[in-house]
Amino acid sequence: MSSDDFSIRVEGLGKRYEIYAQPADRLKQMVLPRFGRAIGKDGLAYFKEFWALRGVSFNVRRGETMGIIGRNGSGKSTLLQMVCGTLHPTEGAVDVPGRIAALLELGAGFNPEFTGRENVYLSGLLYGIPEGELRKRYPSIVEFADIGDFINQPVKTYSSGMYVRLAFAIAAHVDADTLVIDEALSVGDVRFTQKCMRYLREFQKRGTLLFVSHDTGAVTSLCSRAIWLDSGRMVMDGSARDVVERYLAEQHAADRASLGESVIVRASISAAKAVVGEANTGGATIPLDVVDPRKGILNGEATRNLVEIFEFDPTRIDNEFGTGAARISDVQLLNCNGEVHRLTAGGELADLMIEAEVSESLDAPIFGFYVKDRLGQRLFGDNTYLSYREQPVQARAGTRLRAHFRFRMPVLPSGDYSVDVALANGTQENHTQQHWIHDALTFKASESTMRHGLVGIPMHVIEIEQVGV
Repeated sequence: MSSDDFSIRVEGLGKRYEIYAQPADRLKQMVLPRFGRAIGKDGLAYFKEFWALRGVSFNVRRGETMGIIGRNGSGKSTLLQMVCGTLHPTEGAVDVPGRIAALLELGAGFNPEFTGRENVYLSGLLYGIPEGELRKRYPSIVEFADIGDFINQPVKTYSSGMYVRLAFAIAAHVDADTLVIDEALSVGDVRFTQKCMRYLREFQKRGTLLFVSHDTGAVTSLCSRAIWLDSGRMVMDGSARDVVERYLAEQHAADRASLGESVIVRASISAAKAVVGEANTGGATIPLDVVDPRKGILNGEATRNLVEIFEFDPTRIDNEFGTGAARISDVQLLNCNGEVHRLTAGGELADLMIEAEVSESLDAPIFGFYVKDRLGQRLFGDNTYLSYREQPVQARAGTRLRAHFRFRMPVLPSGDYSVDVALANGTQENHTQQHWIHDALTFKASESTMRHGLVGIPMHVIEIEQVGV
């Protein structure tokens, strides 16, 4: 593979810092070793060496997305700063051809006394974008950041979320070949995080992404490959899933060891084999109503898996597409009595209602939805196609359509979620989107009893049976 196939090349990279016990030692180090060498004696070192990073080597292919994981202090940020050229290595070399854009620690590259507008131009010029081109891109940057009148305020008045909004908006308009992100998505509301994730997934189609996060779910979702750093050394380089699973196992073992418990970690680094089961296409079954045996605990004020639903607001739609022959006008999450849910919980019945206004006749409308987590991972969803495949609904111009999806709310980990809704016309394989709205509904889960995985299943029975006594 030629060097032109790589966006990042790192060879034996290391960064050493000199740690002085007291200020006077720094002065001694500047003078006395030189004096000693002048008279033919080896000078003493008045500092202790600290290697933040050492012996790190890897290559990132063009178009690849690589994650970097590790505990605080493992050298992740030091590595990124050397990749971006803001920190010079003590040893080794790093080569990043093409234009690179980076979101490092909050506010990096911003002058706190400048306004947001002034920092847009300052950052753009530092990225090498001509001023005339910056003027053309400025309205789009402001729209992406969506911080309102704060764009004309000094950035020292910004919240951490507004810092990230502006920094990400600038990076998204740089036309970079390589994008470096260091924990930037851990700050900000769910709508902006979803917008960033959509941009990153589009960027992955044309550029190289280096992604650092403590959120291992985000790493496995975005990245095909990952490296694990510990105490400045590279522990492992492999598929994102394998590296994350090994890292989590080792962290769990370390946590238990600190409590005096022994945990054996056995991990296979080879690719897992997929297990494919045949679908059960037998006769219809009667669904059992789910009555969670933990209901008394789940309904307690302190531990209930509460889900707060935020109202659909058509004036706040900022990401939609479609031909427009019909437009979605309302989205609600209802309870079993048809009342609007403001609070629900894992295991309760829910009815997702989607209403649309038809301006041109549709011969085979299809409603659908996806529920996503804050990183844009699709947790579950469905559409109406199979239910009406044999006898499609005929929708005349000037009428309204209303679809209902009734299901039990899964048990959700604490966090932010959103719902994409859509109306198409045609078949499952060949259709035209009339109106798709990203993040039409948002909701927040809190006090979850679920600790692992993406979603939990409301249980019908949970029991322990003792046998053989």
